[in-house]
Amino acid sequence: MAGDRTTVVVRGEVDMSTADAMYQAAAGAGVGRAVLDLRGVTFFDSAAIHALIRLVDRFPQGFEVIPSPQVRRVLDISGLSTQPWLAGDEPG
Repeated sequence: MAGDRTTVVVRGEVDMSTADAMYQAAAGAGVGRAVLDLRGVTFFDSAAIHALIRLVDRFPQGFEVIPSPQVRRVLDISGLSTQPWLAGDEPG
């Protein structure tokens, strides 16, 4: 955590059994901005997308997602690939 921003690094699969833990790790940090580093994520399902959208709402002052290729593909398919919170391969 740096000042008013937290970075949450997620690895492995994010699905209906782990999506809430991802959400809680970021939302519970008590800061105004968050970076979700998903470069280590190998699977991302609809529950993960739902948690991600909840985090976008939770951090209106600043939210950034750094996706793995698998996450980027899911976000492309779901129509979320043009969102301003979606970063390239490196944090911005």
